[in-house]
Amino acid sequence: MNLASQSGEAGCSQLLFNHATAGLTRFIIVTSLLSRSLAVGTKSGYKFFSLSSVDKLEQIYECTDTEDVCIVERLFSSSLVAIVSLKAPRKLKVCHFKKGTEICNYSYSNTILAVKLNRQRLIVCLEESLYIHNIRDMKVLHTIRETPPNPSGLCALSISNDNCYLAYPGSATIGEVQVFDTVNLRAANMIPAHDSPLAALAFDAGGTKLATASEKGTVIRVFSIPEGQKLFEFRRGVKRCVSICSLAFSMEGLYLSASSNTETVHIFKLETQREKPQEEPTTWTGYFGKVLMASTTYLPAHVTEMFSQGRAFATVRLPFSGHKNICALAIIQKIPRLLVAAADGYLYLYNLDPQEGGECTLMKQHKLDGSAEPANEILEQTAHDRPLVAQTYSAAVAKGYTEDQGAVGGAGVEDDMNTLHLDEENEQPPLILETD
Repeated sequence: MNLASQSGEAGCSQLLFNHATAGLTRFIIVTSLLSRSLAVGTKSGYKFFSLSSVDKLEQIYECTDTEDVCIVERLFSSSLVAIVSLKAPRKLKVCHFKKGTEICNYSYSNTILAVKLNRQRLIVCLEESLYIHNIRDMKVLHTIRETPPNPSGLCALSISNDNCYLAYPGSATIGEVQVFDTVNLRAANMIPAHDSPLAALAFDAGGTKLATASEKGTVIRVFSIPEGQKLFEFRRGVKRCVSICSLAFSMEGLYLSASSNTETVHIFKLETQREKPQEEPTTWTGYFGKVLMASTTYLPAHVTEMFSQGRAFATVRLPFSGHKNICALAIIQKIPRLLVAAADGYLYLYNLDPQEGGECTLMKQHKLDGSAEPANEILEQTAHDRPLVAQTYSAAVAKGYTEDQGAVGGAGVEDDMNTLHLDEENEQPPLILETD
């Protein structure tokens, strides 16, 4: 299952799941709400939708010549799209979707579990190896072989040109993160992030922060990249372990969302608490709190950590639990929103109050097959909407694709590259969620 990306005004990620309707089973992949576009893969192909407003999910493109699409990755706002089908799970096709032509294709030794794109690199993740392609000509620049078993295809690629890092699990038994510099093609760092194996990874837009979660799912950590210094630590919960489905930064890097297999999505605020002058307590509870904090010096380390871990700034109560899902933070109509695409077949849009936080308000839900919702399911905007300014990104221009013998394949179509535009404004990064 996989849902993809964020945009200057909208964001989402890629989500694949089986969805049964009227006795028919179809695959749905939400892959790119990057630059206000949403990609949906189905049994017969894939579609792109525009989500420039809360109320309307408008179809802008449909392809029906590839069956059982399981991965669809669009390069920001360009016409470049990478596709993997369940019928050929070892084959990657790179296409110019506006012209409906195939630029090149590669075959790999094993099933493709994830594909990541930015303006410089294309990453193909197999269970025990990673291929790094040059996005300008699709040549294989480097192969990371014999990685620890990674059956979920967990990896993250920064969208930044200045900090073009790849993160992937460094161990199958503990939560080590390997950080790889995809420009200079060398290992940058190894971060001992968690005691348990990794479950989720996400870079911020600048490629200077990496969020991590383990299979235990109770603690979310944020590290500086490439140094690997722990910047923030948030507690998602105490009572129960959960499966973290996705992590996503807001574009300005101030907020971090975390969704799981429970009904709650947590949004954390990445701000350093200013130290306040010490004041003598004037109430019984104040004295008790002071004594309690003083006593943490003598408590076990894991108990002391709980007192210093941040808590959620805002939360969302989903109308379901147990479904695989993916979340993203985006600006739609100048309002900060949380988007959640789930295996129940819906995309949910919530308002986030950037000043007060608290519980987010459900504004709208869309069917992921693009069909219209009944009028009574549309929720109106409320007076407490608060605008938040989004960032924009200047772009790089890609060169033509040429033949290469990297994995296997790589036949190029130069004419198609001449009409690819990789310099769209308001582009945002893709987020990926993979499910069985």
